[in-house]
Amino acid sequence: MNVLYSLAIRLYSGAIALASFLGNKKARLWWKGRKNQWDKLKSLDKNDEWIWFHVSSLGEFEQGLPVIESMKKKLPQYKILLTFFSPSGYEIRKNFQLADKVAYMPSDTYANAKRLIKNFNIKMAFFVKYDFWFNYMKALKNNDIPLYYISALLHDDHYFFKFYASWFRKQLFNVTHFFVQNDDTAKLLKSIGIEDVTVTGDTRFDRVYEIAKQSKSFPEIEDFIAGRKCIIAGSSWQPDEKFLIPFSKNMPDDYCMIIAPHDIAESHIKQITSQYDSQQLIVYSQQVNKTMSQQVNKPKVLIIDTIGILKQIYKYARFAYVGGGFMSSIHNTQEALVFGCPVVVGPKYHKFVEAVDLVEKGGMFSVTNQQEFDEIFEKLMNDDAFYSKASGICQDYIQLSIGATEKIMARV
Repeated sequence: MNVLYSLAIRLYSGAIALASFLGNKKARLWWKGRKNQWDKLKSLDKNDEWIWFHVSSLGEFEQGLPVIESMKKKLPQYKILLTFFSPSGYEIRKNFQLADKVAYMPSDTYANAKRLIKNFNIKMAFFVKYDFWFNYMKALKNNDIPLYYISALLHDDHYFFKFYASWFRKQLFNVTHFFVQNDDTAKLLKSIGIEDVTVTGDTRFDRVYEIAKQSKSFPEIEDFIAGRKCIIAGSSWQPDEKFLIPFSKNMPDDYCMIIAPHDIAESHIKQITSQYDSQQLIVYSQQVNKTMSQQVNKPKVLIIDTIGILKQIYKYARFAYVGGGFMSSIHNTQEALVFGCPVVVGPKYHKFVEAVDLVEKGGMFSVTNQQEFDEIFEKLMNDDAFYSKASGICQDYIQLSIGATEKIMARV
């Protein structure tokens, strides 16, 4: 099975090379980033000792970040190696200052694994969530280097738990300790004989909680809101906007809406603005240096066409809508939840523990059509008791969820 797995890895790398040749942009970045990779993947001082963090992409990086920050404080004498699998994460975080080296992870062959370990004198390794690379896992085990999985999340339909997957299950025993998001993952691991498991929750909550504490004020957004109650729709896609735009046009005067689309290309912003009368909305980049409060007729809608501020402006929301649920999956709801905002999402939310939990508890609400969308929005707007209960559920959930990083640091 080792031979078949290694063959599959080589075939995958070949497929990426072919896709790159045929013009696939993401594949080209993946392939180009690994070209001459060993020129970069080595320590300049053989006496340096390294802690290795590996993440798949940007979301997993956010989960690993609180532990990286804590490690830098606890063990400042160690250097940090950060590797990515996906170009979407690497390209955004390749200049991450807390890491001493940021690179793509070389393909998962045993030769590459041995070479990486030798080049960096690695003393411990952290992989995030469910990025399992079996040759690296085996090489770390064979060199007596502890490997920890943080914010790990598994489901009973994962291939590890299929009848044919005994070889894959065996590889999990190369992990020193699993820090998992929920009890279900812990039970699944223990059902196959893995006992080194601690339920810590998701480290992302620690990250968003710190961001929330440090969030700054946005006077121009406060001018736009001007005492009204605000609904914030974050990371929206066109299927989300089909519901948001009609609703926003008919909101009462004491409400306003901020829409932060996932796609902020000029063509998409124009596609949104073309559906409103000019007096109904303003665009953030066009108004950021103007005093919105001086406008006689207050626009109902503000379109955010810049990146980097959404996670901080959720504090202005009475409640939030988080997009993506009519595409492949919802975007980050924690950034809104941390401010005690009830959240409305589309139907595809089941990949995220907090979404499943809060839909069940009544702090988050899933909609599938315009009627359901309008009904829950109107209830959150008009039923104060219902709103307060939902907000309280979200606040309680956040308070119970923070602290995963502290639990991990106490164990390693």
